Amino acid sequence: MIAVEQRLRLFVPAFAVYRVSSILPYGADASIRFEFAEGTLLAECGTPSVVPANDPSEAMAQALTEPIDYPPLTRTATPGDRVVLALDEGLPQASQIVAAVIHALLRAGVDPDGITVLQTVDDSRFGVVEPGPWIPADVRQRVRFLVHEPSDRGSMAYLAAAKNGEPIHLNRALADADVLLPIGCVRRRGRHGFRGIHGAIFPAYSDRRTQVRFRTVDALGSAADHKELLQEVANVGWLLGVSFTIQVVPGPGARVLHAVAGNVDAVRRRSRELYEAAWRFTAPRRASLVVASIEGGAPQQTWQNLGRALDCAERLVEEGGAIALCCEVAGEPGPAVRCLAAAASRGEALRQIRRERAADLLPALRLARAVERCHVYLLSRLDQALLEDLQISPLRDSAELARLARRHSTCILLANAPWAVVTVEQSE
Repeated sequence: MIAVEQRLRLFVPAFAVYRVSSILPYGADASIRFEFAEGTLLAECGTPSVVPANDPSEAMAQALTEPIDYPPLTRTATPGDRVVLALDEGLPQASQIVAAVIHALLRAGVDPDGITVLQTVDDSRFGVVEPGPWIPADVRQRVRFLVHEPSDRGSMAYLAAAKNGEPIHLNRALADADVLLPIGCVRRRGRHGFRGIHGAIFPAYSDRRTQVRFRTVDALGSAADHKELLQEVANVGWLLGVSFTIQVVPGPGARVLHAVAGNVDAVRRRSRELYEAAWRFTAPRRASLVVASIEGGAPQQTWQNLGRALDCAERLVEEGGAIALCCEVAGEPGPAVRCLAAAASRGEALRQIRRERAADLLPALRLARAVERCHVYLLSRLDQALLEDLQISPLRDSAELARLARRHSTCILLANAPWAVVTVEQSE
């Protein structure tokens, strides 16, 4: 009997299959289920443990009622003030956030005719701010919704000269405001669009020349150059006299985790702490496959976020490994990505991209770097021929991606890749 029991103990492990089941969400409401053999899945990153705010309007209202190191908005705004809300690009749940700020201003006695909501061209195109049911129709008709056009010099005002002598031009609404309320979105530190606490103002609402200069340094400049740009942004905030600011900490699927308002320095510290607590993850080592995703609706499904996602995923993949990115990006590529796709010579294309410095300069360079280092797969709504021209392997469906994952010995699942901050414990 003992011999039989010993044979059974030896027999069972040989046929036992240990699997880890996991689900990776992407897009507006899609997900992929994976089944990994034991030891394959190294880490699941990119989903904060903090639950997003159930009602972002209420979270913002609370932040404005009890701002950090600053009196409530109802005591600092006056009825005759001209107030401008400067919205950061890609602000999550922007309609509810804007509505809460407008309601706070109305409680302070500010006339709706004196309120301007300033947004970028891209956000206007995506319909990021649609006040709809959150603001009464009679108020909505009186509030001014303004779209910034960086090429329209007539809409600009001269503020001052930068340290390097470059003129600082800003949308005239900012210069004319009695009260300027920046509403920023906290972002991952780095050169891909990180601008600090005043990033919702500058260079977002500057002229095209300035925007080109900033993205050129982001893509091609040194760390010292980037630091100088951040100092320039801080100086613009000081010149405008911005002492009160609002920051939103983004959550998964472009939802709101936290809303913070108050004194600029206090909000900078608190919002950064909240972001790091929510979005910082660790992986034990790099993996042969990184499956990354971009969550959220159309405003998040952009080439800029595709570039940010690749940037994060590339730091986690082994040399010669593979990245599979799941998203619902469907928009036409910009000039830089089109140049990359059409060129017979990748080197010549990169030289042209750097010369022309188009708006999609950064995602084009991130894409070129990724395909140089590893194999890139993409599950998206983009044209298959375009992806093949970019040296990206298109994935037809989730089943094809699941089969790809089973061919790799190690894998990292990376949700919300444009936002996540992942540290590799074991450096090569």
